[in-house]
Amino acid sequence: MASIPFSSLCLTRLPVPPGIGSPSSHRFSFTTFPIGFGNESPATKRIRSSVCRAASLAFRDLDADDFRHPLDKQNTMILRAIPGLSELGKVLLGTVTEQVMLLENIGTSILVSENQLSELHQVMIEAAKVLNVEAPDLYVRQNPVPNAYTLAISGKKPFVVVHTGLVELLTRKELQAVLAHELGHLKCDHGVWLTFANILTLGAYTVPGLGGFLAQNLEEQLFRWLRAAELTCDRAALLVAQDSKVVISVLMKLAGGCPSIADQLNVDAFLEQARSYDKASSSPIGWYIRNAQTRQLSHPLPVLRAREIDDWSKSQEYKNLLKRGTKISFVETA
Repeated sequence: MASIPFSSLCLTRLPVPPGIGSPSSHRFSFTTFPIGFGNESPATKRIRSSVCRAASLAFRDLDADDFRHPLDKQNTMILRAIPGLSELGKVLLGTVTEQVMLLENIGTSILVSENQLSELHQVMIEAAKVLNVEAPDLYVRQNPVPNAYTLAISGKKPFVVVHTGLVELLTRKELQAVLAHELGHLKCDHGVWLTFANILTLGAYTVPGLGGFLAQNLEEQLFRWLRAAELTCDRAALLVAQDSKVVISVLMKLAGGCPSIADQLNVDAFLEQARSYDKASSSPIGWYIRNAQTRQLSHPLPVLRAREIDDWSKSQEYKNLLKRGTKISFVETA
């Protein structure tokens, strides 16, 4: 999910324009969500429904490079080779920008905790435990556009923001996969470049001079890196979900789902659609159109992400990681 949303997730993420996915910050890339009073929404019921679940695997010695996508490694090296980029990012994303982003989310969202949306809090804690990473703060923001994103600025505690539209659209396990995707950015220390790319996507143009500068000099390279980073974080989502169909279902819903038809969607049919896209874009003309279609996107196309995660779920690399996992049980109260 930044971050689509995690499409943008999509699954890859700042406040994001409609149709894009998530911002350290990341968008993954995902109508209203009743907060603890009145009738419960379907999404709330889905979160509350699981009181006891089967044991999951946690990865106590997991290193980011254990699941980092090869394209992420390659494009990270390219970014590091750009003289002064990291230093420039730290200057542009300094104290003022940090405070603007922080106060914007604190002032317009709900901070999740043990005493506030406790079920959602538990979903985040579980995902963080599986990936062996410290859980960031989590905010729920009123927005019908399904989306999630992460902000991590100046070494302070990062936070994840989830839109109510995403909560309405996804099941509990799918929502946890989105949070795991966001945690993947933190686990991999995507850091200043992720925030840089997300602020560009979500809010760079509100900072005088910054949007134009980035668009002219860094946008294409940053987006190429971000698309690769999204593939890595989809893998983090799979490590937590431990079921490729859960992650693929998220991508499918971000591509064309809504609460009223969500139960009619077919993951296998979506994977077949992904294979059709590969076939259609395999010719020289198709290859050119595919590159033109994706080069300015902050997230890979949902069908491509679905195919990537399906392939990785069948790989020996993934199977070896599962063998390293330790069984743990999560118990919830009603």
